Amino acid sequence: MKPQFIKAFLVSSILMGCSTATETTNVQPAANTINKATASVQTVAESKALLLAKWQGPFQGVPAFDQVTLAGLVPAMEQAMAANLAEIDLIANNTQAPTFENTIVAMEKTGSDLDRIFTYYGIWSANKSSTEFRKIQTELAPKLSTFSSAIKQNQQLFDRISAVYNSDEVKTLSPAKQRLVFLTYNSFSRDGATLNDSDKERYALINQRLAQLQTKFGNNVLADEENYVVYLSKAQLGGLPDSIVNVAAAAATERDREGEYAITNTRSSMDPFLTYSTERMLRKQVWQNYYSRGDNGDDFDNNAIIAEILQLRHERVGLLGYKNYASWRLEDRMAKSPENAIALMESVWPAAIARVDEEVADMLAIGKKQDGIEQVQAWDYRFYAEKVRKDKYDLDSDEVKQYLQLNNLREAMFYVAGRLFNFNFTEVTDGSVPVFHEDVRVWEVKDKTSGEHIGLWYLDPFARKGKRSGAWATTYRSHTTFEGKKNVLSSNNSNFSKGVAGQPTLISWSDAETYFHEFGHALHFLASKVEYPTLNSGVRDYTEFQSQLLERWLATDEVINNYLVHYQTGKPMPKALIAKIKQAATFNQGFSTTEYLASALVDMKFHTVDPTGIDPDKFERETLAALKMPKQIVMRHRSPQFGHIFSSEGYASSYYGYMWAEVLTSDAAEAFAQAPGGFYDKDVADKLVEHLFSVRNAVDPSEAYRAFRGRDAKVEALMRDRGFPVKTNKEQ
Repeated sequence: MKPQFIKAFLVSSILMGCSTATETTNVQPAANTINKATASVQTVAESKALLLAKWQGPFQGVPAFDQVTLAGLVPAMEQAMAANLAEIDLIANNTQAPTFENTIVAMEKTGSDLDRIFTYYGIWSANKSSTEFRKIQTELAPKLSTFSSAIKQNQQLFDRISAVYNSDEVKTLSPAKQRLVFLTYNSFSRDGATLNDSDKERYALINQRLAQLQTKFGNNVLADEENYVVYLSKAQLGGLPDSIVNVAAAAATERDREGEYAITNTRSSMDPFLTYSTERMLRKQVWQNYYSRGDNGDDFDNNAIIAEILQLRHERVGLLGYKNYASWRLEDRMAKSPENAIALMESVWPAAIARVDEEVADMLAIGKKQDGIEQVQAWDYRFYAEKVRKDKYDLDSDEVKQYLQLNNLREAMFYVAGRLFNFNFTEVTDGSVPVFHEDVRVWEVKDKTSGEHIGLWYLDPFARKGKRSGAWATTYRSHTTFEGKKNVLSSNNSNFSKGVAGQPTLISWSDAETYFHEFGHALHFLASKVEYPTLNSGVRDYTEFQSQLLERWLATDEVINNYLVHYQTGKPMPKALIAKIKQAATFNQGFSTTEYLASALVDMKFHTVDPTGIDPDKFERETLAALKMPKQIVMRHRSPQFGHIFSSEGYASSYYGYMWAEVLTSDAAEAFAQAPGGFYDKDVADKLVEHLFSVRNAVDPSEAYRAFRGRDAKVEALMRDRGFPVKTNKEQ
């Protein structure tokens, strides 16, 4: 764990991201170890030693997921932090003149014990959370913050970094090394290193408190996801396809409710239920459970936490001289300022809400005719949108789902990776790579031509208790070459609902896009060619670009014709169905764009006002009213469950980044679409890998994109993608 990016890890590792349910689950603590078998026999000392141990085994060593336990986590973390601080003190107190090698490179070499421990910590936090771990997490959060501050506020260390940053030597370095110096200096200077002693002390205290609050926020959301489950009888399954019924039955059985059907409080369970269930009042209940997470006025309510987080963030950046949090945060992003980010969002917002009016009118016409409803409510939107889809395009989402088998989609992703990146994936089945759950599988990644080992890819696809909702990608080890080549240990994590044993898992087209999206992050990790660890870091409004772009290959003919086959007959998806999917590509874009933009705009508004005395619930309502938010749609992430911005600082005032990256995505996709070889054009693919994947953060994102495209991206491509009107030069 490189010290200048300790804070970045902390904010990204915390968990992300209801009225009374019919019944709630009796939540049982998850296993308090990654491997249950060793839990009862390991002493604290043994557990600590295993957590600190260098990784053994093949592939340059792999995490010992089958051995480590929570017993020694706190002392192991404390020892690793102490060791890292000792390494930093040696660099800071070096009597030789500061140089790139003895200061910047020396820092890149520190923190290896922490790196390994944080791998396990991240698994317990995101994939295997438990009551015991959450107590440990709460205990460690302020300690980790204090540790980070001790590094960032080490004046002697910062003096050496500044000396290198301002030296003549830096001018002689390669562009990548110059960027490493800049990123290191910028990380310290923007995080309190330039403050006087009293302000540094206050800054550190604020960070401590924020670490506690953000941890509590994430754990509150997870508690509401675990505690609210709607159980259905057989008579309440109206409209639900067999695939959803089977998943709900399995979820109930897992919760010791054999013979019933469980709709859990996660998006992967809520979304299909709201799409198909004919039970309107149950749709309302499931909708309320989901969108009320963290907002139930109980011990897990997050509103007071939000208010304090916003106040502390505002005070902290005020110490640095910024007028608001967003101005500080966006200064080193592609957008550069909140005004630029807001301008992009507001250029799309009017078209999005205008499309919502059209969508609602279409839905109400069908709803009145078929069910006699007088208005479309928020819990009706998905249900009637599906009916409109069938009516307008004769497209049944459940019919599409029959061709989207999870395993086949994985093989399709491997095919795309082979064509674009020249990667080959071979599953490791000999047990040589330990895993933290029986659902996890591992593949070795090699270069198809040379056979060179690139790394490993771990896949944890299914939802379970103790696992945070959503989908994400991470690494356990990143590519570097400065101390000999280190291979990549990458991981994708999803929350697909596991179906009946022995039958394939079927997912929606939207979930298939998410599967490809997260694999795009993994390919970004695996394609890295950078020399130093810090250069694997990301720029938040750019880092989603590569993953969003990979979604486009799901709809290519090569993938559709070879991997999208019916789960029963094995026959390829009919051309008529493919045509319907492509014709409906811009369907419901009003809903998807508006629910996203509402969250992004509220995020930005939260972080551009003086939050003194703020009432988050009232602020959310008033902000949406001022935006003329359609009443039939709710924010994709309501404030009390908005883990992206409140369980960490990873996306705080930066949730707009998905749209910023989508502009790049749409523009880059047109480069492929217009190439002679289409989406598999070798020349364009080679430029993509060279300029946009392999360099990671060794090149400024704007420069990297211009190297790929020959110009900056244009927002018009995004508007075309979403089927929104594109203004002419005269209109602009």
